[in-house]
Amino acid sequence: MAGQSGSIPLGLNTLEIPKKNGSAKFALLLICFLLGILVLASGCKKSVESRLTPAQIHQVTGDLAASAATTVAAGTPIKLRQSASSEHPGSLDSLRIVLKSDSSPEANRAAVGKLLQSLNAAATRHHLTQDLPAQTGGLLHFQCRHAGVPVLEVEIVTRAAREYSAGTNHSDGKATNARLAIIIDDLGSDRATAESVFALGYPLTISVLPNHEHSTEIAKEAHRRGFQVMLHLPMQSIANETPESLELHPGMPAPEVAALVDQFLQNVPDAVGVNNHQGSQATADAALMDELMPVLRDHQLFYVDSRTTVTTVAYETAQDFGVRSAFRNVPFLDDIAEVAAVRKQLELAIRGAREKGKAVAIGHPHSATLQALREVLPKAQAQGVSLVQASQLVH
Repeated sequence: MAGQSGSIPLGLNTLEIPKKNGSAKFALLLICFLLGILVLASGCKKSVESRLTPAQIHQVTGDLAASAATTVAAGTPIKLRQSASSEHPGSLDSLRIVLKSDSSPEANRAAVGKLLQSLNAAATRHHLTQDLPAQTGGLLHFQCRHAGVPVLEVEIVTRAAREYSAGTNHSDGKATNARLAIIIDDLGSDRATAESVFALGYPLTISVLPNHEHSTEIAKEAHRRGFQVMLHLPMQSIANETPESLELHPGMPAPEVAALVDQFLQNVPDAVGVNNHQGSQATADAALMDELMPVLRDHQLFYVDSRTTVTTVAYETAQDFGVRSAFRNVPFLDDIAEVAAVRKQLELAIRGAREKGKAVAIGHPHSATLQALREVLPKAQAQGVSLVQASQLVH
């Protein structure tokens, strides 16, 4: 009957279609539209169902690690961390491979290329795609994805042999352009003590403990006066003598490590580097150092290992993660806080700098230490040793 209209059921509603010449075409378009929605919904469901479970991601990570092990030299450090979990959506597994080589740049590039081919083959077997790698210095980093979702982070570190000397030697074996960095630890509680350090007039490096009464103002004032500021990062010691209220300790998960470092950095503004406060237990814990170094790298901070234990792995781990780093390589200046004793340790530090080309010394703002610095440092330049900031000795 002319003028009437037909209808097509659509859920609980009806869509009126005028019975005109184009009604059949309109109905066909509508059906195609509805089919498209159904296909899209089916695709979304399939995408969700195709996502890997944490257990499957762990298996993939293990397979990539095994593939890498067949490609690199025996003894090459390969560390995997199985962090993906249903409790923390978005958390990824990680795989880190450290290539230690004294070879030419061409040979190093060939080794990295061979490793990438092996990893790519393993990733393809698991239907993973790889993002384009990003390179910063000796660090190559990329993510692997499954169905477009990141599941794994891969880091390849190429680490050259350790630098042992940084000066030109005299015929007597002493460096003629030796450098010495002196870090003064434990500032933060006493403003007057900090003023005494500033008044020395030498380019000392100031390491400030966080969360002390004057931590923030001392860090700001040191920076204003041209001193280099470091965060003196509290870490757990074996004896745990006089621990800080907050400190890094073995067993801390990565998010807690990152959050605590962030909090400390807010309390010690203008810090460009970090060294450990105490930490004889923490710096010997490989898992904790694995959690810490990516945080420092992300903040673009250098690290100096205070070496409060012979079992420390902090410097080596920093190098593995591409964090510019160094370590104390002469005795502490003031284990005995008496002027004569500190003077002797300072002379040993200067001698160490001449013999090694560079030296990192650490002391504390004791009155005896400050007096010994006043007496000895004027002689350093005459002995061919320049006093520099800690950042000039990291690599």
